[in-house]
Amino acid sequence: MITLAIGVVLGCSVSALLRYACDFGWGWSVALGVVAFTTFQVLTGLLFRKKVMADMQAVQAILAEGQKKIQAKMARWQFRPPGSIQAAQKEIADDTRIFVEEALARCEALDKYRHWVPMIARQKATAQLQLSWMIKDFKRVDALMDKALFIDPTMVAMKIARMQMTDCPVAEIRKVYERAVRRLKYNQNVLLAAAYSWILVKRGMSDEAFKALTEALKHSDNETLKRNHEQLMNNRVAHFSNSGIGEQWYSLMLEEPKIRQQRQRSVYR
Repeated sequence: MITLAIGVVLGCSVSALLRYACDFGWGWSVALGVVAFTTFQVLTGLLFRKKVMADMQAVQAILAEGQKKIQAKMARWQFRPPGSIQAAQKEIADDTRIFVEEALARCEALDKYRHWVPMIARQKATAQLQLSWMIKDFKRVDALMDKALFIDPTMVAMKIARMQMTDCPVAEIRKVYERAVRRLKYNQNVLLAAAYSWILVKRGMSDEAFKALTEALKHSDNETLKRNHEQLMNNRVAHFSNSGIGEQWYSLMLEEPKIRQQRQRSVYR
């Protein structure tokens, strides 16, 4: 990285200057050279972090504005409903694709930091993967999988969801899941445990799902996990449901939310 190289040159230059020009001892020269190197790294790190955050906030602003327009459209539909739920869903999907594609294009601005900021390529890939997931562009999602960062539990949940979509062996999914949950704090495992147990149930492994939820509930008091654990304990597999987790669950694209179409009642006078 350029900042590291510049910092090393700066530190060595300061040490040499103090030793040969100012007649400092080697101990003080090296120590102050290290101080110069560290100070430069901290200052440049803060500077570029601020710039990267500004670019990421620009991406978030595009998403926020797009979601605001969709919410306004849905509010108008309360007074003038669309022709059908399917037509409404397609219109929302089309509108979402427009602003997500704009946000994806805005992510390209991060490339200008690639020589200055460590891991910027992975940060960019992570953001692009999340955006591509929103519009179900799984071809692009798959291309980004090896480049993205999977530190956040939601990102790991997306990874195992995609592994389920592509029929990966359960052993591979289990490996990803167990490695992720080991480092999570209390109640951070909810979405991951919900997704993993759902996958096991769908694969006909309800006993394994019960064991997974038993272990997950040692680190969570989530009501949906408790309810599913109870259903499996009583052999009511058909009643297993992650709907209680809400939008966060449905954002994994493993299930479509059930929408009840309300019948309009005619009013006679």
